[in-house]
Amino acid sequence: MGEAEEEIVVVDNPAEHRFEAKVEGHLAIAEYMRYDSTIVFTHTEVPKEIQRRGVATALARGALEQARAQNLRVVARCQFIKRFIERHPEYQALLGAGS
Repeated sequence: MGEAEEEIVVVDNPAEHRFEAKVEGHLAIAEYMRYDSTIVFTHTEVPKEIQRRGVATALARGALEQARAQNLRVVARCQFIKRFIERHPEYQALLGAGS
């Protein structure tokens, strides 16, 4: 049996307008703007040192789950978040106008 995958914890940093995931000292981010009950995802970035390890997927899933928990409508201006939602129909109900 292989080594257990490290759990990637995603936290909201409202002061910086982004969700964050720290892996091995590297910071992955999903930036957003918040307007009342809408969250607009604008940019996702994962350092090359931790790419191809599921970090971006965990970041997108964590951010969208937190948006759902807060009853926010999602606008996906970030291409990664947009493609993630297209591939994961369970998040499509979150989309608001302009997505």
